[in-house]
Amino acid sequence: MVDVDGVLIAHPDGRGWNVHLERDLGLSAASLQAEFFEPHWDDVVRGRASLRDRLAPALNAIAPHLSADTLIDYWFRNDAHLNPGLFTELASVRARGIEVHLATVQEHERAYFLWEKLDFRSKFDGIHYAAALGCSKPEADFYKRIEARTGFAPHELFFIDDRIANVEGAIMCGWAAALWTGNATLWSLLPEHALVRLRQDSSQRTTAGPLAG
Repeated sequence: MVDVDGVLIAHPDGRGWNVHLERDLGLSAASLQAEFFEPHWDDVVRGRASLRDRLAPALNAIAPHLSADTLIDYWFRNDAHLNPGLFTELASVRARGIEVHLATVQEHERAYFLWEKLDFRSKFDGIHYAAALGCSKPEADFYKRIEARTGFAPHELFFIDDRIANVEGAIMCGWAAALWTGNATLWSLLPEHALVRLRQDSSQRTTAGPLAG
């Protein structure tokens, strides 16, 4: 189970996707935070309200020159800086028969953007996100609902996230989990039981290879 923002996607400027928002679109990031994210984001990201229904009135108040479509397009495109090294490591794990899923705090539109437009569909076995689950990390329900959706038991799951509270929430639910800082490889963070399985799988493939066909 892999988090998205700060793990699979990391903006090269630590201030994030909206660092040049005012320069590019004439909208203050502070105003957007105060008028949209602070009062509305919790409802949107938990699936209780749609992104556009809450964003459009906020923009009408603080940036009437700007449409919700324009801002969403800018936001999603500027918040799509992929971490190629981690994608490579995850692909190698998945190639050995280990399922790789997304466990992320997203609303519906960006989840669709990640899955379809950025083609995460071809790289992961499933996506589990806050708006679809009706809850968010680090709440226990977030992890429990993923277990119910996938059929995996807690001890079968390993999770990486860049927020320690989310890692601790997973551990409290019985998952193995590690904090992602970008300073270690995925292989160094994998728990021993996962590494044993991968080593066994690799050994079986090596043994079976010459006999196959």
